[in-house]
Amino acid sequence: MEIIVSQLTKPYGDIPAVTGVSFEVHPQEVVALVGPNGSGKSTLIKTMATIFSPTSGTVTFDGEDIFTADPADLATRVGYVPQHFTYTLYTSVFETILLGRRRHIKWSVSAEELTRVQDALDTLEIGHLAAKNMDQLSGGERQKVFIARALAQDPALYLFDEPTSALDIRHQIDVMEIMREVTRSHDAAMIIAVHDLNLAYRYADVVVMLDHGTRVGYGKPANVLAPSLIEQVYGVTACMVENEYGQFLLPVRKHEPV
Repeated sequence: MEIIVSQLTKPYGDIPAVTGVSFEVHPQEVVALVGPNGSGKSTLIKTMATIFSPTSGTVTFDGEDIFTADPADLATRVGYVPQHFTYTLYTSVFETILLGRRRHIKWSVSAEELTRVQDALDTLEIGHLAAKNMDQLSGGERQKVFIARALAQDPALYLFDEPTSALDIRHQIDVMEIMREVTRSHDAAMIIAVHDLNLAYRYADVVVMLDHGTRVGYGKPANVLAPSLIEQVYGVTACMVENEYGQFLLPVRKHEPV
């Protein structure tokens, strides 16, 4: 499995939301999209999920253009978790996750499908929520349900748009560790838009940094998330701190232009 994004461009009217962005994704890789608000992360994710159509450029999945691929087939290979999700108020958590298997279900729900849903519940440690309706959950709990739904789908590529934004620190770490392990054990890949640079530094194999819709950094986290590029893109002075737990990025102060 190989995904190649080549010169992808998607404006909003006259505003260049994403312009000429290119990168590659390989099996067992976690690719983090980082950048300030309005840098194009969500637009890029939505375009790769075929919610948006690009004005130019291509995205190929094992050599096939995703924008001309059969939507039903693509839906079994790509799992998308949006930043803002919609749900039916009186649908249970179990039923919501089961919807992730809808492309695989034929005439009736098999024992295998039910097992996949239970496995997803167990992986995200939300089995105790299975019978609750979606409107009874907190924002963080709902976020974990939609991640579980993507897991139940068992795609080759996960597209996550800020999936940890409503989670506390502990659950952010839990989800990132779970998803990195899933990509390894299932020979899958994940593209994840994140704001927390330390999460990207710690859990991503590759980082794509965007600024005003263009790619300004691409490579290993240690190379892209360098203080000099962070200052250029985010306008803050940052330094690298190292202790017995590893290396961490520490914003020091806002950069004041001369």
